[in-house]
Amino acid sequence: MTIPVTTYNLAAELGALLLRKNFSITTAESCTGGGIAYVLTAVPGSSAYLDRSFVTYSNKAKQQLLGVKAETLLQYGAVSKETVLEMAVGAAKAAGAEVAVAVSGIAGPDGGSAAKPVGTVHFCFEISGHQVLSHRIFDGDRACVRQQAIDFVLQQLILLLTD
Repeated sequence: MTIPVTTYNLAAELGALLLRKNFSITTAESCTGGGIAYVLTAVPGSSAYLDRSFVTYSNKAKQQLLGVKAETLLQYGAVSKETVLEMAVGAAKAAGAEVAVAVSGIAGPDGGSAAKPVGTVHFCFEISGHQVLSHRIFDGDRACVRQQAIDFVLQQLILLLTD
């Protein structure tokens, strides 16, 4: 996988912020399939702030690895603010990280609905026990949706961690 230069630069900037704050980070990824962790680990020295990440593509994995409640998945679905909140909290706890990001979405080309069209992605950013929820609807094919989600995560974390 080739990482766009702008994405790599964002990952390097985020890494520098994490080092400066002495924070560790973890990711809980569904539709991005580990892409966020991949770009973070492309930066030399990233082992100083990234110990582990979770690719929880199935609902079963979300429950087993991150503690997402079956009731949450049943009531709101995997692509929801409620689910990504539980994913982020569970990932931060499991990894012992100050920073966690959770992502779940519909990258396409199938799986969309009127309520949740293809391109819908939910995010939760947890920093030292405080959560920030967000969602976006991205345009493009599967690869474009995933890349936009990865870039959005890096950009948001930089904003959230910048004093």
